[in-house]
Amino acid sequence: MEDRAPGNGLRAQVLGGGAYLVLRQGLGIALSLLGLTLLLKQVGPKEYGLYSLVLGIYTYLFSVGQMGVGVYLVRREGRSTPEDFQQAFTFLAVWGTVLALLVTVALPLLERWLALEAFSAVALAVFAGLPLGLATLPLLAYLERELNFKRVALVELGGQLVYYAIALLLAHRGFGVWALVWGWWGQQLWVFFRLRKAVPIPLRPSWDWWKLKDMVGYGLGFSSSIWVWQLRGLVAPLIVGKYLGPTEVGYIGLATRLVESIAFVKAVAWRVSVSAFARVQSDKPKLARAIVEASELQVLATGLPLLVFTFVGPYLVPSLLGPSWMPVILLFPFIAVGYIVNAVFNMHSSALYVLRRNLDVTLFHFFHVALFALSSWVGVREWGLLGYGWAEVLALLSYVVVSRYAVRAVGPLDQRVALLWASSIGIALFWQSLGLWALLPMAAVFFAPFSRAKLAKLWREVTSSTTSGVKIMFQEGEHGK
Repeated sequence: MEDRAPGNGLRAQVLGGGAYLVLRQGLGIALSLLGLTLLLKQVGPKEYGLYSLVLGIYTYLFSVGQMGVGVYLVRREGRSTPEDFQQAFTFLAVWGTVLALLVTVALPLLERWLALEAFSAVALAVFAGLPLGLATLPLLAYLERELNFKRVALVELGGQLVYYAIALLLAHRGFGVWALVWGWWGQQLWVFFRLRKAVPIPLRPSWDWWKLKDMVGYGLGFSSSIWVWQLRGLVAPLIVGKYLGPTEVGYIGLATRLVESIAFVKAVAWRVSVSAFARVQSDKPKLARAIVEASELQVLATGLPLLVFTFVGPYLVPSLLGPSWMPVILLFPFIAVGYIVNAVFNMHSSALYVLRRNLDVTLFHFFHVALFALSSWVGVREWGLLGYGWAEVLALLSYVVVSRYAVRAVGPLDQRVALLWASSIGIALFWQSLGLWALLPMAAVFFAPFSRAKLAKLWREVTSSTTSGVKIMFQEGEHGK
């Protein structure tokens, strides 16, 4: 009985805090999907694909440009001073300008590789936002460190509204890809100035080499591992964009966006798990149980909604967006199965970070990205868009690496139930291609006695935690009045 209490406390931490974040983030995603549906009626796959291609490169540059400073400001122990945020603001604004100039110089190489019409003009317009985007990070970090998540959520929600308002207006007037670009710029400006108003620290120029060295050194170990993983986001722009063109990048972009939106619970679980795992990191058996339980819950919360979409998506996509977007339905199961398998193993990475095994995670990320990029390079040239889908499946083999690292660091992990659930749902995702018999393995697994017992237990815990999350949400709303 003594062992169960902490475990139950950990589950309450993950489920209670997670339920609140799920409810809040779910509202933002619903708004985003509504706006995207209206927008893609006006903008075709080619224009959306060009925008997605450029934004994919920008996102990676933005991630590298942070240099771990955001991690330092939010996570460092001790009290932060106004000078810390002023130094971070100055450095990121200067470094963002330098990075924007460097990528502008390298733009002819990208243009020669991709050979896409209008790429350079759109890329210049978006890459010019690097200084502003990076300078926003200290403001965001200040509010997060103060636990003022309500203000952050409201600013981000307002940014979404600004983006869709501008983009929809300009798309309706025939601006094409530029409607998306100017909508994005409006969002960046809104977020920066609203956060600036919410943060009481004056943003004066400040430069201290020793403080800067401390900032970059603190967060770089964690951030470098994330940079390697995010290289996979360049596969679609640089490989698919070159060999198939922007239209296919648009299909991949929308399919990925749908999967991420439907499976957003996975991102919430990651945020909660880091702090929850940190509480039991010294007790390896409890940490192992926490990893297993979180993986099982994630597979269900991620996989079942994705499976539901495979039934309704073939009707929703053409009716809401038009028949030109139907290739998204072909790609969806391939990308979705990657997210479901990742739901089994991303808790392993979270635990390794907590245990300061950053190098293990980085090596896994490198192996995964290398396998995915090589498979995509071969598959796209031979089989087109379907080759990209199979590259997503082949990259799943890399999870053997992180599993071995986690077992070495934590101890034995009983992942049989999570893997059975994930594999049966993964097969079921392809029912349109394989026939309805593809649903039989899932039925056999989920109606087995061991599954029914676990599902009943999880249902009781989730419903209880969801009720708590709703109460927290309403209480915060009352306090904010």
